[in-house]
Amino acid sequence: MSGDADPHSKYRSPLSARYASPEMSYNFSEQKKFSTWRKLWTWLAKAEKSLGLDITSEQLEQMELNVENIDYDLAAVEEARRRHDVMAHVHTFGAACPLAAPIIHLGATSAYVGDNTDLIVLRDAFDIISPKLARCIDRLSKFAGEHKGLPCLGFTHLQPAQLTTVGKRACLWIQDLLMDLRNIQRARDDLRFRGVKGTTGTQASFLELFDGNHEKVDQLDSLVTEMAGFKNCFIVCGQTYTRKVDTDCLASLASLGASVHKVSFSSLRYWTGHLESNENL
Repeated sequence: MSGDADPHSKYRSPLSARYASPEMSYNFSEQKKFSTWRKLWTWLAKAEKSLGLDITSEQLEQMELNVENIDYDLAAVEEARRRHDVMAHVHTFGAACPLAAPIIHLGATSAYVGDNTDLIVLRDAFDIISPKLARCIDRLSKFAGEHKGLPCLGFTHLQPAQLTTVGKRACLWIQDLLMDLRNIQRARDDLRFRGVKGTTGTQASFLELFDGNHEKVDQLDSLVTEMAGFKNCFIVCGQTYTRKVDTDCLASLASLGASVHKVSFSSLRYWTGHLESNENL
């Protein structure tokens, strides 16, 4: 058996190794995930300090300096010992910034970093896809204009029907892709931050930290939401954000996938099979 150092001795998903762009591969990487956890812990500590908790500037400085400095070997050791990925990374982060170790994850629950990171990754993924889709629409628009007068045979039920043009066919694709772009942008803009909600969404741990001061806990939620780049957070949630968010995002992506399949297979492959066009189209 090949050694662990050989990258070809382990399974790699073609979705990442072959088809994904570098920026999308990074967006779903462990480095992005765990550095975002550290950003969330840093934002939480900053907000807690601003609202009066005993957190020093030196502690925050250590946290900020070590956001990307992740010791994955130590994290693996900690996870084997603690059997909990979040706690493993709490202690790994604490080892990198010992002054801040006592206040990392203060009042938070696993879903604070896990779910909020998932929402950040979803938002950033949409921000990667949207300009690429807009660029595709722009290029297809130019293609449609160039070939608006080029006649081709239209079909109904796979039977020859009436003449149309190549440019008009491209406009059908553009129309679908514009609908997809709208849906993706809407899904992206509708994303809400889980926020600072505590273990079961009651914010009990934060109310305890702030001696029952509801106003400060609400401010804490708003401050961290703003630091994470979201306009809104969920008003209510349980341990996790509602998974309806995931189905909504998936629906917009599935719709885009259906449109792309129609263009690449149902249209272009059909044209090629009937010798109306070739692969260079």
